[in-house]
Amino acid sequence: MKDPMAADAPPLERFMERCSASLGAGRFVKLLLAKHHGPQADLQRVMVRAVSLKGEPCLSFVYRHTTRDVTRNLPVDAGVQAVREMLGPVFRNAHLHTADETVELTISQRGVCTLRSTPLPRTAAGDAPDGERLSPGAAAHDREKQRWVDVRQPFLTALGVTTAQHDVVPAMSRKWKQINKFVEVFAGALRASGLLPAPDAVAATTPRAIRVVDFGSGKGYLTFAVHDHLRQQPGVDAQVTGVELRGDMVRLGNAVVQKLGLQGLRFDEGDVSTRCAEPIDVMIALHACDTATDHAIHHGLRGGAAVILCSPCCHKQLRPQLLSPHPLRPILQHGVHLGQHAEMLTDGLRAMLLEACGYDTQVFEFVALEHTQKNKMILAVRRPGASPAAASVRHIDDLKAFYGIREHCLETLLRADGLLPA
Repeated sequence: MKDPMAADAPPLERFMERCSASLGAGRFVKLLLAKHHGPQADLQRVMVRAVSLKGEPCLSFVYRHTTRDVTRNLPVDAGVQAVREMLGPVFRNAHLHTADETVELTISQRGVCTLRSTPLPRTAAGDAPDGERLSPGAAAHDREKQRWVDVRQPFLTALGVTTAQHDVVPAMSRKWKQINKFVEVFAGALRASGLLPAPDAVAATTPRAIRVVDFGSGKGYLTFAVHDHLRQQPGVDAQVTGVELRGDMVRLGNAVVQKLGLQGLRFDEGDVSTRCAEPIDVMIALHACDTATDHAIHHGLRGGAAVILCSPCCHKQLRPQLLSPHPLRPILQHGVHLGQHAEMLTDGLRAMLLEACGYDTQVFEFVALEHTQKNKMILAVRRPGASPAAASVRHIDDLKAFYGIREHCLETLLRADGLLPA
């Protein structure tokens, strides 16, 4: 029988042996299966991590579908076999990350396997890469990192992110990373906005109220995290509202607020497109579908928000408008190009419109694609004393003329309110 570790062994068998060896040596970090071509049309990728359940080592599989995630935990041997069965028939690409190397397996349409490995740099002391030291007795994937949210906060346990012992639930590890990354971005925007009181004013008898509205708050993971961060800022009175269409999510959020006795936090049932104007300091809208993001930005601008944080999705409005004849039609006839262009233009115009309204704007990757495909963030911080910029509007008009764009929802809303210069 051929040794699977031998150089002339089939690439697939060598890849599986490296998976097993890294698990046995405690060097396994994660495994990502991609390039799906199996029977489930909505399945996109699978993330595999090593976990311990009731003291037994297991592999946790997170199956990423278009609209949902499914988690499945298996004993290590059964998990390795499940990976082996999916490579080829279901996925054509696999990335193995260990503490020593990254290994990529690629399977062509004809079934030809290619294996590539890249050693990771090591320090002289034998520490993990990038200066991340492994905790004693912990698996290689459980690295100690600076966190912006205290894992012991009660709201994390109430929302199912952590256990009663304040350990992150394995299936919620991706959400835990998103929460921390968002609070990091939020904290930086808060510092740049001038909303925080000056150190010499912190001792004032009346704390400064910072009003935050989170549209599409869902279960409230980020809403609670933002409220928690604001409560820790000296001289700040946190006033945070989560707005959600689903009544059951609103009731759940308010029940947790009441149970934990939190002040300055509530959840309202409602739609951003019909919510009345209100004074806002920070407007948040993550994964607001299609033009709901435009309505959320508009609401923030009407309320005088100093900070606007959006993570858009479902860019539908501009896509059909790009089908009219123009120089890029031969390129945009391909659906994937059309979708990418519609997304880029929709969010690019949003950023330009915010610039025109007096904001410094950034568009960047929020979290890695391995955690979520909806990873783009639009961050806008109002410039002190800035007035609307007519030059930015001219650039917007030129861009719309080139692409044949007839209407952009946010621009229409802003012009109706007279918030854009002529």
